[in-house]
Amino acid sequence: MPRGPARRGRQHDQGHRHHGRRLPRLRLPGDSGLAATGVSVTGDGAFLAAAPLLAASLTRDPLAVAAVTAAFFVPWLVIGLPAGALVDRWNRRRVMLAADLVRALVLTVAAVLVVTGGASVPALVAAVLAVGAAQCFFDSAAQATIPAVAGRDKDALAHVNGRFWALDTIGRGLLGPPLGSAAFALARALPFAIDAASFLVSAWLVRRLPDTGTAGAAREGLLSAVRAGLRHVFRTRELWALALSLGAYNCGFNLVLATFVLYATDVLAVPAAAYGALVAAGAVGGVVAGWRARALTRRLSYRQTTALALGVQALVWLGVLAGANVWMTGVLLAVGGAGATLTSVAVGSGRQALTPDDLLGRVVAVFRLFGMGAAGLGALMGGVLARLFGLSAPFLVASSLVAAAALLAWPRRPRA
Repeated sequence: MPRGPARRGRQHDQGHRHHGRRLPRLRLPGDSGLAATGVSVTGDGAFLAAAPLLAASLTRDPLAVAAVTAAFFVPWLVIGLPAGALVDRWNRRRVMLAADLVRALVLTVAAVLVVTGGASVPALVAAVLAVGAAQCFFDSAAQATIPAVAGRDKDALAHVNGRFWALDTIGRGLLGPPLGSAAFALARALPFAIDAASFLVSAWLVRRLPDTGTAGAAREGLLSAVRAGLRHVFRTRELWALALSLGAYNCGFNLVLATFVLYATDVLAVPAAAYGALVAAGAVGGVVAGWRARALTRRLSYRQTTALALGVQALVWLGVLAGANVWMTGVLLAVGGAGATLTSVAVGSGRQALTPDDLLGRVVAVFRLFGMGAAGLGALMGGVLARLFGLSAPFLVASSLVAAAALLAWPRRPRA
């Protein structure tokens, strides 16, 4: 949704040509979309760090603390598909606005409970579930709005999605978690209040975005609407390949990440205080790749981009395992972070380019279901493998899995 500074955007729109034709002007939501994305995801990052900290301060029961973390993923698995179907029926800007206001209200209530001493683990889980449910609607609407505003030109979509995922990485991976941890140390209610304020600011900015109206989706039953979205993905070869590639990437990544903290501290001898900085190297690579996504993907199809990113992930995990060096690991994680962002850009652009507007909310939800489900499965597999065969096993299995997926994802025939 966002774009870069105005002067730079005019240079791209007026001066660049692709295959002998002039690129369409990138009519994006401008500074409002950029600011709304940046503010919202930074608040999310703070919340993602603060919620487990609050849970740990309320109880030392590992299962209760784990329930708070698991609650972040549950809404996409339970209501993600119906949310996508409803987004295709409703005015998408209003959906985004309502989702922001709901999240602001929930987090304000959470902050008040913390201040008054009424916070509990069940209340925190309920807040996380409510925020996640609203996010299902917001993210589906936001992703579905991009082609309506920017068009479906490949370079235009790469440009917009690159900015979008770069900002997402900055907010959730670099700025938000340290902000949430620091704010929690100052006052336990502060990160929740900050996140509530971020959603109010985001809602104000969303009101300034172009109103693309409704998608004009057919008013069939909700179950039929969900099936239509699934059918479109399964019957469109390129979308099906991209969905499987996304699942393989997330599965491999989380297969390693589930126990990476143990590998970093036990094998690489990384101090606990420096672990966050090591993981942040991946976010740095992701930001750089997202900001240069148009140039990096210009000569590649969507499937070629995801296949190369899968191959890069396979090499990254082998390199980390073979090198067993903290500095090399940091560099490799940065490379892997770049691959992760390019995967998000290629998958997002591909589904936007290959899906009619009246199905796009549902298709986004289908892809999120694949991504979230594969991430959870990968994390579970990683823990089991590490427990049975040692900390090196997740690296080897993940590398083999994504390497095989890269070969399957590469298109057999050249595509535009």
